Amino acid sequence: MPIIDFHNHYYPPAYLDALRSGPSAVEVTIDTEGNPRLHYPGDYNIAVPGHRDIEYRERVLEEQGVDTQVLTLTTPGVHVETPAVAARFASLVNDNDPRASVRELERACRGLCFRGAMLFSNVNGIALSDPSLWPLYEAADDLGAILYIHPTTPVGVETMTDFWLMPLAGFLFDTTLAAAKLVFSGVVERFPRIQWVLCHLGGAIPYLAERLDRGFHAFSECRAQIQHPPSEYLKQFYYDTVNFDPRAVELAIAFAGAGRILAGSDYPHQIGSIPRMLDTIASLNISGPDKTAILGGNASRLLKL
Repeated sequence: MPIIDFHNHYYPPAYLDALRSGPSAVEVTIDTEGNPRLHYPGDYNIAVPGHRDIEYRERVLEEQGVDTQVLTLTTPGVHVETPAVAARFASLVNDNDPRASVRELERACRGLCFRGAMLFSNVNGIALSDPSLWPLYEAADDLGAILYIHPTTPVGVETMTDFWLMPLAGFLFDTTLAAAKLVFSGVVERFPRIQWVLCHLGGAIPYLAERLDRGFHAFSECRAQIQHPPSEYLKQFYYDTVNFDPRAVELAIAFAGAGRILAGSDYPHQIGSIPRMLDTIASLNISGPDKTAILGGNASRLLKL
């Protein structure tokens, strides 16, 4: 069974060129080693060779023994741009305009044979559960698409601008909020053919799912849009292993089952690591077949490879 890294990031050179030439909401500088730095509130990314050079990346994967990666863009994302620029940038890399997002999703899935798309955990502060985005989910449901949620600048980022707290903590909070609101709002129940995937082991979802269920039983608002406790929906999500504590991964396995866990490295970000991804999965206290499934079998099934 091949090893498939489901969580990693790539900046297509055409996208980086577009950021540099502008107009763009992203400030681009160059570090002392010649790498572009992409600046946005609370964080910046250094586009090292692995982010932007496919041939370099292929050599790394061969050295590390990884067969396939599922490539996705990363922060800051195209939604920080004006609608016209965002639509143009989105076409370069594959949104803050739901109609344009629907067209791009259908083009990607039907024309490019993609299996789905990555969504950021909010769109300029608008929750993914907002009804304005439901046309996108209608299209995704019709396609039976995978929607992969990756965090971006959280609401309240002004409290997270020191100590790298936005990527270290805020990202995880935002993923957790996005998933909880998608469930409580009825989006997940309304569009049952969508396959949902959460980055970074789902933020705090495996840890907090019991508390969300308590909310369902305690508060009528939490039952208004859904028929079942939140955990019943969240156990159908997929979770990547970008949390390199084996005990944390085992908690997610206990919650959703080994069949819902996908290997992920967050390569080539500064806090990502292919070796740590592999070491974490190797050290899990689970069966050999379950480890094989996490390393690639689950992703292969999900992606219909």
